[in-house]
This record gives sequence, structure tokens and C-alpha cells, in this order.
Amino acid sequence: MTKAAILIIEDDPDIQQMLSYAMDKEGWHLVEAKTGEQGLELLKKDKIDCILLDIMLPGMDGFKILKKVKEMEQGRNVPVIMTTAKGEEADIVTGLELGADDYVVKPYSPKILIARIRAALRRQEEGGKDKTFWQQGIIKLDTKRHEAFCGDTALDLFATEFALLQHFLSHPDIAFSRDQLIAAIRGPGYPVTDRSIDVQILGLRKKLGSCGSMIETIRGIGYRFKSPL
Repeated sequence: MTKAAILIIEDDPDIQQMLSYAMDKEGWHLVEAKTGEQGLELLKKDKIDCILLDIMLPGMDGFKILKKVKEMEQGRNVPVIMTTAKGEEADIVTGLELGADDYVVKPYSPKILIARIRAALRRQEEGGKDKTFWQQGIIKLDTKRHEAFCGDTALDLFATEFALLQHFLSHPDIAFSRDQLIAAIRGPGYPVTDRSIDVQILGLRKKLGSCGSMIETIRGIGYRFKSPL
């Protein structure tokens, strides 16, 4: 099996060393860059499966690098996990809106970061499959039959609620802004207000009953579906 190649764009040598050790234990191949510009050059030359991108970098900051990554053919579909020291809402929202798949706030636990990378790689692998069934815990959804269940209880969902649940189940533990959720279920530029999404989420949570708490509100950002431990 080919080793997953993880590109980390980070100028802190201590973090580089810590991640190198952690990823070696996972059997992954670590590609290191100290600047965003160097990271972009490595992305052009090497096949990369996931990118860890610091926001505060010498030269171009992480946001500008992320934008360039998503404009490149080699990086358009590569999952990007942003790392931020302050975890300020505005930074997180900006990263998500520019196409980041996830974010981790420093200082972070290597175990948590490794789990996020595993999840990103798993979503990347599943993204290429013609998948019609998802399950997280006792929540199950079948798009072929257009059925959803919480345990043994069938869920009577409207079309938008069904689409939201499918999106959440296929992207667990990822925080999405309201605009991203609208684009995911309706397409970009669709004229739906943030308040409309809030109402749909409220209705979905109510119909999920005891499972409704798995849809978390992330203050200042949007929503996240928390996968069961």
C-alpha cells in the first residue's frame, strides 16, 4: 500500500520535529516546507494526499497560500487542515470560506491532529466512490431508497433536511459556515438566508430526537456534525 504523503507548511522547527515523529509512527510520508512558496513548489512536484497549513507564515500568509492551492490542478481536491495559534472566529471562517476542510487550534494534541488527518484521508478515499449509504452511530441514511433512521425510528425528513443530514454524515467533525451548507445542498449563489439554514437545522435536530445533539452549533462559524466516539 502506498504511504499517504502529508505536506506540512510550518515554520516552527519544534512543531516540524513533533509532527515528523508522530507521522512516522503512522507510516505516513512527511513533506516539509517552511514557507508557503516552498510548499506550493513541492505540491507541483509531489503527489500530496493532505496538507497541514499554518496561517502565520513568513512571506505569504496561510490564507493566500490556501487560495493558490485551490487554484492549482494539483491541489484543488487535496484536503487542507489549517492550523491557527489564536483560534479567532474570523480566521477560522476565512479559512473555511477559502476552501479549508478543517482547522486545529494551537497548541494542539498530536493525537487529535492525527485523528483529523485520518478523517480527511478517509473522506478523500470515499469521495471517489459511488456511495449511497452513510452511517454515524445509530443514524443511517440511504440515498438510493431515500430513507433515514435514528436507531429503529424512521425519520420523516423534508428534502432540504435530508440533503443536510447527508452532507453532515459524509463530512463528520468538520465545521461548516452557513454559506458553505447552502452551497453544498443548493449550489453556489443560491438565494437562501442564513436564518433559513438555522430554521432547517432546528427542524432536523427536532426530528432526530435524541440524536439531535450530534449537530453542534459552532459560535461565530456555523454547524458541525460530531461523530460518536
